[in-house]
Amino acid sequence: MSTDNKVRSFLKKSFEKIRNEKLKSTLLQAVPFWIASLLTGLIAVLYTKLFAGAESISKYFIHNHIWSLFIITPVLFLIAFFIVQKFAPYARGSGIPQVMAAIDLATPKDNHKVRKLLSIKVIIVKIISNILVAIAGGATGREGPTIQIAGSVFRKVNQWIPDSWPRISRRNMIMTGAAAGLAAAFNTPLGGIVFAVEELTRTHIRYYRTAIFSAVIIAGLTAQYFLGSYLYLGYPDVSNLSGYIFLAVIIVAVITGLLGSLMCKFILIIFRWKGRFTKSQTWMYVAVCALIMVLLAVVFSPEVMGSGKELMNSVLFSPNKRIAWYVPFLRFTGPIVSFTTGVSGGVFAPALSSGAGFGAMVAGWFQLSATNTNLVILAGMVGFLTGVTRTPFTSAILVLEMTNSHNVIFHLMLAGMIAGVAAIVIDKHSFYDHMRMHYIKTLEKEEHEEALQKLPATE
Repeated sequence: MSTDNKVRSFLKKSFEKIRNEKLKSTLLQAVPFWIASLLTGLIAVLYTKLFAGAESISKYFIHNHIWSLFIITPVLFLIAFFIVQKFAPYARGSGIPQVMAAIDLATPKDNHKVRKLLSIKVIIVKIISNILVAIAGGATGREGPTIQIAGSVFRKVNQWIPDSWPRISRRNMIMTGAAAGLAAAFNTPLGGIVFAVEELTRTHIRYYRTAIFSAVIIAGLTAQYFLGSYLYLGYPDVSNLSGYIFLAVIIVAVITGLLGSLMCKFILIIFRWKGRFTKSQTWMYVAVCALIMVLLAVVFSPEVMGSGKELMNSVLFSPNKRIAWYVPFLRFTGPIVSFTTGVSGGVFAPALSSGAGFGAMVAGWFQLSATNTNLVILAGMVGFLTGVTRTPFTSAILVLEMTNSHNVIFHLMLAGMIAGVAAIVIDKHSFYDHMRMHYIKTLEKEEHEEALQKLPATE
């Protein structure tokens, strides 16, 4: 064999070996993502069924024994708060800011901090506390908590990887988990991907695109296998729209963008106020908030309670799309009262229902037709969620996938963009950004205090 042929043969074998090793490494790296995605889908299904059962129990008491809620709601709120405070303080609230903080802290030296934000204990406490609040009629959702749960699952699977296995970035693992969690919670795969890109990641998607795509697909398919292929809200009729409907979309986007940001501003102000509370005052605040929820339900409407999904279905699919003037404001107030108690619960679904209420209200001002009203309601949902999250494209894609309303994608994107600009008038930063920094500073403060306690006592 000539020298040239030997060189060619050697190079060919070398390239094949490298290619095979790279393929093997890629497959091995994908396996943990697949396992974590499957587990996320299964937990999301269980969580969905538990939450639906909790809401059914809540509706039973609301419609049959509403006065009993003056006892049930405070008691369950206090138990839910106790469970969080006692076993996993960082399981409180939505869960999305905790995941964002974990992504920022995803380094070996901060592993002990991330463990407080994402762990099996957090998963258990998150679900139990949120279910109790749902039974109590709290204005809460399961979608944000599902994201923290998924992040915890992916982090734990990452810890289980043997030392001989190809290493995987902790940060990418957590980000992928968050996307899979949102996709499984809402059955919105595109929404999960866009959410990861728009809200969570500060790196280019090409570094983990295969992982995130496969994770979203596996988690989503797992959820669909057990829950069926469903839309979160169904198929509202948005055909035969008027040419001037863009004006109503712009108006509702401005209003809901401002109100979404304002709701978060109120929550942050209350958090700062609560920071001066003693332990007994904090417990008293939880009980008072629970009583306020029941009082609003009795005096005005039970619409203040629950995730708000029933309101969204009502205004989108019932012939009578007009609602009482106070209902949107109840949906605006409910999440403030529930979320500031410190129990586990998300703001995604409550934000969407608030936007739906204000969208129906604006449509009523203009006496719009049923199909035009449906579009304005969807735009309100996008606008309010954008005011909270500052992720206009995620909000638009989520609502699009929830309702299969592909023909109004440009209307929804317009609503998200305008709402995002309007929200800046109230606060330049999103609610999740504020909470992310709060958790990071709290963890750093705890670390500093623990270090001081370990110092030898001086005479």
